[in-house]
Amino acid sequence: MLPENITAVVSRNERWSGDAASEPYEAGWAHEAVFFVRALKDPVGKMPKGWVEISPDGMHWVPEGTEFAMPLQRDGIAVARLKGFGNWLRVATRFEDGAECTVLVTLHLKA
Repeated sequence: MLPENITAVVSRNERWSGDAASEPYEAGWAHEAVFFVRALKDPVGKMPKGWVEISPDGMHWVPEGTEFAMPLQRDGIAVARLKGFGNWLRVATRFEDGAECTVLVTLHLKA
């Protein structure tokens, strides 16, 4: 039996600044999840840490505990790996004033 897996694009060509987050994704069926955050353009300003958030309903969010450094240059990629995460997932970050990054965020799930 082949494992069930899926790749979902949860943010595409979005300019993140201030408080930013990917679209939520319902992933309760999966045992493993990997987020990839790619900078599509050279980031502007100081790049913050990003983090994974979980939710019971896709509307109310809490930090899961996994953090990653946002990409520092165009085509740079950040990665966050997860197991045992519940149902809803997203990544979030908070930029300082004047900082921004245009991102492509994909979520890879495996049963």
